[in-house]
Amino acid sequence: MNGMASPQDTMVLVTGVNGFLGGHVALQLLQQGYRVRGTLRLMESAPAMISRFRSFAEGLSLVEANLDRDLGWDEAVSGCDYVIHTASPFPSGAVRDETGLIRTAKEGTLRVLRAAHEGKVQRVVLTSSIAATNHGSGRAPFSEKDWTDVASKRATPYYKSKTLAERAAWAFAEQHGLPLTVINPSLILGPLMGNDIGSSVGLISKLMNGKFTRLPRYGCSVVDVRDVALAHVRAMIEPAAAGQRFIVGGRVFSMKDLSHAVAKSFPQYESQLPIAELPDWFVRILALVDADARTIVHELGRDLSVDTSKARSILQWQPRPEEETIRDCCQSLIDKRLVSVRDAGRQL
Repeated sequence: MNGMASPQDTMVLVTGVNGFLGGHVALQLLQQGYRVRGTLRLMESAPAMISRFRSFAEGLSLVEANLDRDLGWDEAVSGCDYVIHTASPFPSGAVRDETGLIRTAKEGTLRVLRAAHEGKVQRVVLTSSIAATNHGSGRAPFSEKDWTDVASKRATPYYKSKTLAERAAWAFAEQHGLPLTVINPSLILGPLMGNDIGSSVGLISKLMNGKFTRLPRYGCSVVDVRDVALAHVRAMIEPAAAGQRFIVGGRVFSMKDLSHAVAKSFPQYESQLPIAELPDWFVRILALVDADARTIVHELGRDLSVDTSKARSILQWQPRPEEETIRDCCQSLIDKRLVSVRDAGRQL
């Protein structure tokens, strides 16, 4: 395959094309003229995908492939020049089956990489997360040199799944000489393409729908889905990106900061948006009985900021302002009628 081939002659496999990030990656590729083959867990969601990308229908094809099964991956990769692997389980709440979550993330990644290796693709771009960098012995701002310690009490099942899947990917790539680049995004927000809210945007929808009364002292770097998608596309073709991992994220917003940012752009929701914070001791007690509280209890008050200088220099990555990301995320929830101004029944 010719590395100088034009986008029109280049086929890219995007796994999880119906996901929040996968959809935006596919859209940017199609807008740049690439041909895209997207994987779906079930083909019954194909009609919705085709209508979502109707402006680029001739450049998009869809295949069925499941991270939990070998079937379909060789066929999915066949004839592709590149693979962008965005599909991975992202639990929306407490994880009841940690082993299953880790197995799907790790073994699913290896299934995709094996097929990519057999198919002799030019490069694989893997979506990891700052969940794989920010929860170990490193100090903020966290960089690509940092790794989450999966044996630590800070390592939630989701953090473990992302870390172990990325570690396994690097080991496979080194063993087989597979060109690999990894993107480690922070909390991904921005406009939805479909109506599936998912976990990250779910946080904003819960805020706007008045589901919180008070907020934990927890914060996370936020990043726009469109900017993360662009980082994946750049990482696919930039020669210097081979064999590298890249953190892509923005400023850290506490839950209180997020609430203020939403209220500033959408004052009609202000009465539903909490501003009072929960004391850390209360969250620690809550964590004894509440699985959601357990996922953040060890990060309370921690600085989880990230260093994105590597992505900025090698990928020429320049993200949009975080306030724009949050505003566009809220506007898309409003436009799709997934949030509404009302006296919501509140819960902690």
